[in-house]
Amino acid sequence: MERPRRISRQVHVGDVIIGGGAPISVQSMTTSKTHDVEATVTEINRLADAGADIVRVAVPRPEDADALPEVVSGAKVPVVADIHFNHKYALQAIEAGVAKVRINPGNIGKPEWEAEVLTAAKAAGLPIRIGVNSGSLEKDILDKYGYPQPEALYESAMRHLEICASCDFEDVVISVKHSDVFFMIQSYKLLAERTDFPLHLGVTESGSKDTGTIKSSIGIGALLAEGIGDTIRVSLAADSEHEVDAGHQILKSLRLGRPGVNIIACPTCGRLTGDLFSIVEEVEAAVKARKFDKDLNVALMGCAVNGPGEAAGADLGISLGRGRAHLFKKGKIISTIPEEDIVPAILKAIEDY
Repeated sequence: MERPRRISRQVHVGDVIIGGGAPISVQSMTTSKTHDVEATVTEINRLADAGADIVRVAVPRPEDADALPEVVSGAKVPVVADIHFNHKYALQAIEAGVAKVRINPGNIGKPEWEAEVLTAAKAAGLPIRIGVNSGSLEKDILDKYGYPQPEALYESAMRHLEICASCDFEDVVISVKHSDVFFMIQSYKLLAERTDFPLHLGVTESGSKDTGTIKSSIGIGALLAEGIGDTIRVSLAADSEHEVDAGHQILKSLRLGRPGVNIIACPTCGRLTGDLFSIVEEVEAAVKARKFDKDLNVALMGCAVNGPGEAAGADLGISLGRGRAHLFKKGKIISTIPEEDIVPAILKAIEDY
């Protein structure tokens, strides 16, 4: 069955393409103070090594804007400047050579200030993200709807798309992030139906590593499953590296991400034989550490009900029995191995595949 994909325009963020059928990129944001250049560049490059395609930095102070040239020059991946309240920081970011500027419609200020930013961005050949957030909508729109309804986020985005159109500016990415997962999904659907601009998906203020990952997986995953979305950020109240890992896991679960090993494993059940949970944890940790770039399904199964079928249906698999396991490759049993040798055996099978 062919996977759906919404048709959108292409936007170039440095050497990363967003939209137009390009691979869905994973983004994150630094937690360091941007004016601390060494800390910021170190964090950006750590996120890049973890798999981030694009990294955003906060620019709330003049010293942060002043630091951007050094930050950009030291970064391994395209840098996006996150601008609120002061449009002059956006102008300074464009001069510094950032790959994209994110502006918040709810606080960027007068339309003429926004037009000034768009004119500068167009001259520099870089895109803008219109980043609408449920927590910072324009006052008149919030007064109109009484609550950050999906229609309110959509209206905010469209208002600023009109400003872009008046400036003949089309290199736009849009986000309409909401802390309510259902409203977030509906907001993006409105944009997806009525525009062809690339969409940056995310659930804002989603929560801790655990709850935020669940909320983001539901919101982002539901939209991606319908072909909506061109770039994603999982926003967590946790180390930013977890955002990158969660983003790639969401893409991998939908078979949309970069090549990698997808683990299929048994749930908790009284039919389990052997210490399957430890085996799964060890294999997942080793797969993550070794960064396998082979696109494989690996089934780690622990009983006779679904085990043989899942293991046989995967590229590689084990079906655990009493103290041993059958090792499958492309549907055929290739060996029987003792339980204590399962982890090294499956890792070697991945390496040799």
